[in-house]
Amino acid sequence: MNGPTPSPALPRPLPSPALRSWLLAARPRTLTAAVAPVAAGTGVAFGAGAGRWGPALAALAGALLIQIGTNLSNDYYDFQKGADTRERLGPTRVTQGGLIAPRSVLAAAGLCFAAATLVGLYLASVGGWPVVAIGVCSVLAGWAYTGGPAPLGYLGLGELFVLLFFGFVAVAGTVWVQALALPPVTWPAALSVGSTATLLLSVNNLRDIETDRRAGKRTLAARFGVGFARAEYLLFLSLAFAAPLAAWATGLTGPAVLVCLAALPLARAPLRLVARAHGRVLNQALAGTARLQLVHGLLLAAGLWWGGAR
Repeated sequence: MNGPTPSPALPRPLPSPALRSWLLAARPRTLTAAVAPVAAGTGVAFGAGAGRWGPALAALAGALLIQIGTNLSNDYYDFQKGADTRERLGPTRVTQGGLIAPRSVLAAAGLCFAAATLVGLYLASVGGWPVVAIGVCSVLAGWAYTGGPAPLGYLGLGELFVLLFFGFVAVAGTVWVQALALPPVTWPAALSVGSTATLLLSVNNLRDIETDRRAGKRTLAARFGVGFARAEYLLFLSLAFAAPLAAWATGLTGPAVLVCLAALPLARAPLRLVARAHGRVLNQALAGTARLQLVHGLLLAAGLWWGGAR
């Protein structure tokens, strides 16, 4: 006589995520993309004699919250759309790795965007309606990068998004909330910072060409191949250092801005990897590019402050 049929095992619930898992989800190495434009914008504002620490720090808090919210949103939607699988070559993603429940990751992204909105209310009281427009567009773009029916990152619009929001919008917004004006040097500074942010995306997309193609993620690297991705990295690296040179040469700021050229040696190691390496090794190029972005952004900020803004 057969015994009772055993009931199917219930799925084991995920354990409560540890602080380490949440730190991993925030992707600390990518936060240089939030710090650099605020630093550069603050350099422009102080160089123009209009710097204010309250709005500057609030802009930094808002930028970090939007960046973390975007990272969490990407973690969730890339998993849902099949772009993050066991074949992933990049650092562990908490949703794909089973470290944090997907709903928790999405909820945390929403909380970050909500907190950024609260910071934005203060900045709007300082800078008026342009800040409201910047804040709304930034939050929507952070969600739309991998979420929604037509995610920007899946359509090959990632470079445009990063250059626009982590360069021109972030730098100009930081200058505006302090100076309530945009000196002409704002724009080459924004191009320089936005270019270093785009370098991070270029490395990421180069590393993930094959897995992105299989997932239907049509980045520019996936569309046009390895040679294009490597040329793109070199292009944005050149723009990052050419823009401050142009600002000085045209009299928009003083020669102190050239101090940012001291960051150029940090480009050697990641550039060599981008030119030759494939797959997981490019994670080293990603880390090196993040260091380059941070040092370049801080030196650019100092040079703009000392050199003055015209």
